[in-house]
Amino acid sequence: MDTTSIGGNCYFLSFTDDYSRKIWVYFLKEKSQVFEYLKIFKALVEKESGHFIKVLRSNRGGEYISYEMQIYLKENVIRHQLTTRYTPQQNGVIERLNKTIMGFARSTLK
Repeated sequence: MDTTSIGGNCYFLSFTDDYSRKIWVYFLKEKSQVFEYLKIFKALVEKESGHFIKVLRSNRGGEYISYEMQIYLKENVIRHQLTTRYTPQQNGVIERLNKTIMGFARSTLK
């Protein structure tokens, strides 16, 4: 977001379950927090559902393709699907969600 929130957050991270379409949103001060919040999300979801995360689909942002992230995903047997550059259509559900969240945030700030 161009405008920082009251809590000092400029970014948000969203996770969507493809089966149920349940959404989790985390607000971040820096993009570098993505890995930390992925670990928190993984622990929460696996404990609540009793199922393991099998696939993480993301764009090719640096926060998703870091060496540390790749090692973590391999250790936890999570397949990482990366979308092709400049093709947001491959992750359409999340792209529409992001537009909705941005709309809510803008209207709230006004």
